[in-house]
Amino acid sequence: MEFVKELIGQYSYCGIFIALVGGIVGLPIPDELLLIAVGYFSYKGELHLILALLISCLGSTIGISISYYLGKKLGLPFLLTHGSKLFLSPTKIERSQRLFQKYGPFILVVGYFIPGVRHLTGYIAGISNLPFKKFSLYAYSGAIIWVHTFVLAGTYMRWDWQRLSESILAHKLLVGSIIGFLILTFVCSYMAYLSLRRKKLNRQYES
Repeated sequence: MEFVKELIGQYSYCGIFIALVGGIVGLPIPDELLLIAVGYFSYKGELHLILALLISCLGSTIGISISYYLGKKLGLPFLLTHGSKLFLSPTKIERSQRLFQKYGPFILVVGYFIPGVRHLTGYIAGISNLPFKKFSLYAYSGAIIWVHTFVLAGTYMRWDWQRLSESILAHKLLVGSIIGFLILTFVCSYMAYLSLRRKKLNRQYES
């Protein structure tokens, strides 16, 4: 908590940007707590909300883009060999691969809300040779949703800062997983609806 307060207090928007880039790539930075702090300090008037949202989205999208290109250029062997330096264990890598195989590029949207997965979806997308246009559509949409969810939550929270930060750190896995599941359900339902609608239109056209 003190790290987040000092980061924003001393380095402002630049600190937010660098921390989010590093956090998405894999450095041990409390991303959710950072974003809620951004919202909190925006509410207090120490940051401009719109600019803070833009900087946070930019840091997140650049971070996951770096991961994507590292995965695409260096491949899975590099990640398995050097991932531990970025706190990306083989277990987390295998878990993220299974999720990517099961849900495809949708995991780029919901993965932001799942600790341990957020840091790997970009790498796995690159390793899987997912086209950049498709990657950017899902990954950048996910970044925007994730950033706005936590920053705007921070602007509406009026609780004691110390108690708030401890609560977030204690329950972020549960909360993140629930939010991620809800978004995944919505996205899958919407895509299923579009698929059914497309089939219906095709049948009408053929008849």
